[in-house]
Amino acid sequence: MSWQPEIDELNQRRQWAEKMGGSERVARQRERGYLNVRERIEGVVDTGTFQEVGKLAGSGSYHKSEVTDVKPAPYVMGLAKIDGRPVAIGGEDTTVGGGTFQGGMRRKGGQGGFVDDLALDYKIPLVRLIDGFGGSAGTAKLKGYSVLPGHSQSPKQIFVELLGAVPVVGAVLGVAAGGPAGRAVMSHFSVMVKKQSQIFASGPAVVERGLGETASKEELGGYKIAVDRAGTVHNAVDTEAEAFETIRRFLSYMPPNVWKLPPKTACDDPVDRIEEALLDIVPRDRRKPYDMRKLISLVVDRDSTFEIQPAYGRGAITVLARLNGRVVGIIANNPMTGGAVDAKAARKQTHFVDLCDTFHIPIIFFADVPGFAIGTAAESEAVLVEGMRLQYAQMQATVPITSVIIRRCFGMAGAAMTDYNGLDFKIAWPSAEWGSLPVEGGVAAAFRREIANSPDPAKRTQELEDEMREYSSPFLTAEAFGIEDIIDPRETRPYLCQFVDAMQERLEQGLGPKMKSGVRP
Repeated sequence: MSWQPEIDELNQRRQWAEKMGGSERVARQRERGYLNVRERIEGVVDTGTFQEVGKLAGSGSYHKSEVTDVKPAPYVMGLAKIDGRPVAIGGEDTTVGGGTFQGGMRRKGGQGGFVDDLALDYKIPLVRLIDGFGGSAGTAKLKGYSVLPGHSQSPKQIFVELLGAVPVVGAVLGVAAGGPAGRAVMSHFSVMVKKQSQIFASGPAVVERGLGETASKEELGGYKIAVDRAGTVHNAVDTEAEAFETIRRFLSYMPPNVWKLPPKTACDDPVDRIEEALLDIVPRDRRKPYDMRKLISLVVDRDSTFEIQPAYGRGAITVLARLNGRVVGIIANNPMTGGAVDAKAARKQTHFVDLCDTFHIPIIFFADVPGFAIGTAAESEAVLVEGMRLQYAQMQATVPITSVIIRRCFGMAGAAMTDYNGLDFKIAWPSAEWGSLPVEGGVAAAFRREIANSPDPAKRTQELEDEMREYSSPFLTAEAFGIEDIIDPRETRPYLCQFVDAMQERLEQGLGPKMKSGVRP
């Protein structure tokens, strides 16, 4: 006897699942300019590689024991490949109940979801395509009682294990509130679409009811708030297609898990490439800025940079890049904003240090930092706390760290750009200067009384600054081997490439999860 009747029913159930919330709701989604979750998955992964899991999950309608329809579960997920490498991927289907889970079935995604388990158990990256509102007040009516949030509702929560084991990406592609918003934040990298996606703890209706404050979704959690001001989400792009490409690019720098090194790619950019433009990119006038992003691009493999959080904490630049095809993490100060490390720049660097250390990516600092930001505004934003958290994170990091002192390197912020656990390897350009404080501020503090008692305070200040500047030559520090090397700026690429190649054995010895103890300040 053939099993064809059951196969026919199986195919029918699959067709119902592919209709999602029905033609009208799918059409409404498109009219609003949004892709549906199945289109999103296909846009991210390699063509034809998505193997859906749980396609039959949902709520069936029956007539005389025969199924007449199935409303699919509001989540689509499964296994796929990106650039030929396996990933677990899933997202809310907002055409079905707004993407909100009801009832007590095992969840495909979201809080306590199977897709998270799949990524952790198989040790593969996880991609969350987020577009959902989280829990609903209507759940209590369905269940007959109010559900205590958190662990008691979904006992298996593996956020911590995931973030320590595999790359996790969160893409906010619509509205993310409550649980979905939390999952976007609980990721190594997140991206959202400008003017299309918003993220917040609770939406406008709840805010108005609770606080009497009226705000639109965009005012409450659009990209200008979430990316530019708060840093809740790392990057913002213009379209969903750009978001998909951004996900693929980020993962191209990541290993599949912490038991592997990041992938090495073929490199046709000569290791010994010498860039004449580096010779005069730093102005002799220390008050003048220059383009640090251009400097980085002249050193690393051509077209290999991927900047994380470019709009947040603008005093720092955090970039994934490649040197001779090997992945490196670059943290640089931004002279265009003065280079001082404020609270946001410190917070941004802390996350990036953790990311690189977790996935065995060596860190290279390009330092031009006058110190931590000062003044009442900086202090009110807890610059010292965030700055010490950055130092704590770096003290815990175990990947090789190389410091390239481009121009200034002063104070505690300068100390945060050196290696605490390894070689403490530092090289400098001839334009470099360093110390506890810049000469100008340092002289005013150290010789305050002498300056005040002199007949011409301004003249005495200038004399003392000139005297102190004589000791600031990097060559004097090099004579004492206080700096390991001073190099011609044009030599930076070949110099770094050789050391990055040499440190691979060290990186292989540190594979696996990074167990960290203690309490950050």
